[in-house]
Amino acid sequence: MSALSTDYAAERLERSHASIQALLAGADAELARWRPDVNRWSLVEIACHLRDEERADFPVRFELLLSARDEPFAPIDPEGWAIERAYRSEDLARVLADWRVEREGRLAWLRGLGEVDLTRERVAPWGRPISAGDMLAAWVAHDGMHLRQMLGVLHARLGADAQPFGTEYAGTW
Repeated sequence: MSALSTDYAAERLERSHASIQALLAGADAELARWRPDVNRWSLVEIACHLRDEERADFPVRFELLLSARDEPFAPIDPEGWAIERAYRSEDLARVLADWRVEREGRLAWLRGLGEVDLTRERVAPWGRPISAGDMLAAWVAHDGMHLRQMLGVLHARLGADAQPFGTEYAGTW
């Protein structure tokens, strides 16, 4: 029997959200926009992505999977949004505040659902079935993945700031 439930997910999402908020608290605009390289996102871009995923992806698709409505998933374009919505130019504190409001609403909604059928599924646009449980687990994992990504950005920044000194003694990343 799986331990995954809406209450479990809400608890994990609340904790990961608090961790990300704490990690990014006080980051100035320069640090927020700094990229380890041109192919990686900055902290503010990651935060914008999390905010917009909260608005248009995981909870929206999870709710659709739970419902009896036979409508397709709305298309999403996270990579395109980063450019179209100029994520890198946004104010990190404002993004975090907006995401906090979104997340608090989603947590209240999740906690109010009670027991749901996580086995409900449909064929996703990519051609494979996805269940409500898959979507819920992915939502929780998504926060963790981006928390790790943010730590990677901060680790790379420390390495750059510490020059000519190194961080190798701490261990390998």
